[in-house]
Amino acid sequence: MILVTGGARSGKSSHAERLIAEQCEQVLYIATAQVTDAEMAARIERHKQERPAHWRTWEGHQNLGSVIRQHRQPQEGVILECVTTLIANLLFDLSGGRSPDELDFASLEVSIHHQIDDLVDASVMCPAPVCLVTNELGMGITPENRLARHFVDIAGRVNQKLARAAKEVWFLVSGIEVKIK
Repeated sequence: MILVTGGARSGKSSHAERLIAEQCEQVLYIATAQVTDAEMAARIERHKQERPAHWRTWEGHQNLGSVIRQHRQPQEGVILECVTTLIANLLFDLSGGRSPDELDFASLEVSIHHQIDDLVDASVMCPAPVCLVTNELGMGITPENRLARHFVDIAGRVNQKLARAAKEVWFLVSGIEVKIK
């Protein structure tokens, strides 16, 4: 398992795509983003156009360990873009539309970690390379609102778990990649 992290627009996706393309001609690209408005739809479409046409895409954010185990073809490497969006989507799903003041963030985090643990297990056991892309959120200021603070905390703990499990960890800054593990 390879983890690629960095800030927004740091070059994470391009680097992950290069890493996997160097090892595999065929790729299963797991896209976790959801269309929420016209700008997001355009963003997703731009990402699709930038990927090789022969790569397969799986769109979703639930049970991704099972996706790797059951839907990856024998010759395919895997890119999951992106863990941060995966966490946001799971947090939204699990919150059930309740306000942040009504949420038990400890329970929500446990549920998210169950999904992440299964993803890690599938990624580590996969015979082909699996590259997970995630945002490093912990280098900015502490967010002002409760929901954002918990989101950053959960993402930070998930990223730590992923980094411990990964064989390689890359950090990107302004398009420059640094191998840190």
